[in-house]
Amino acid sequence: MLNTKTAGTTTPVSQTPDHVAIKPQRMGFEFGEQVPRYWLNDNYLLSHMMNALSVLFPQGEQFFVDSVRQFRDQITDPKLKEEVRGFIGQEAMHSLEHIAMNQHVRDQGMPVEEMEKHLEVVLGIASKLPKRHQLAITCALEHMTAMMADMLLARDDVREDMHESMRPLWVWHAIEETEHKAVTYDVFQQVGGTYAERSFYLAFSTAALGVMATYFTTRMMLNDRKGFSLKDAGKGLWRMWGKNGTFSSLIPTWLEYFKPDFHPWDHDNSELIARFKEQIQAHIAPQYRNGNRRTLQ
Repeated sequence: MLNTKTAGTTTPVSQTPDHVAIKPQRMGFEFGEQVPRYWLNDNYLLSHMMNALSVLFPQGEQFFVDSVRQFRDQITDPKLKEEVRGFIGQEAMHSLEHIAMNQHVRDQGMPVEEMEKHLEVVLGIASKLPKRHQLAITCALEHMTAMMADMLLARDDVREDMHESMRPLWVWHAIEETEHKAVTYDVFQQVGGTYAERSFYLAFSTAALGVMATYFTTRMMLNDRKGFSLKDAGKGLWRMWGKNGTFSSLIPTWLEYFKPDFHPWDHDNSELIARFKEQIQAHIAPQYRNGNRRTLQ
């Protein structure tokens, strides 16, 4: 396998391990009365925060797909071409499953449609940037989702915080984010993306994601004032940003992206895929067990 780190002497190509398959799978998750209102650690703040992230996913993942599709004709590596097809399919499945979850959130009285309209405006502005800048944004956001996916799969305490009715969705999503974590980065390298572009857009995208996620979370909390608890809010913030917090613990990994020779597979966590892949198969709805290849349009 050629190495992207010898840029200038070889053509950048996929560095995804050969044993990692990037294949889409529709799951058919259902959400109803079995899902507690506060399904993450029985915590008001944490549950609304994760619901807010779910609202971001369908449109966000469409932006990811669009940013990669703009460079499809410039990809020369056959392996990377196939991985791009798998990436597009997986993102399509993520979108469909989170649309189902978002309908559940909407049914709880949350202003999902209004938030989606605001997100559409933000992504509309981003889509007017130069094409490679859009791809750099996608690379940055894929780095962040890969970090969170690795944490969720590696830390038993994080998974155990989730109610059993929600856990399969997030574990499945984390598996697939890990499988395709380098695809957009390898495309970016293939089409001449620069260190300055990817570094700037990691900082930019982190700030933008933080603002949107905070805004969406706040909107949901305001719509659910009856559930507010100062104690719960404090516990939730500590769980995210305190010692060994779910987000604070990711800061060193976030910073690794600024290494000039960084690559997502520098941290080979493919054993986590193998560990959870078989378990998650049991949660595929019967009608999708033979696969589903619908893709985003």
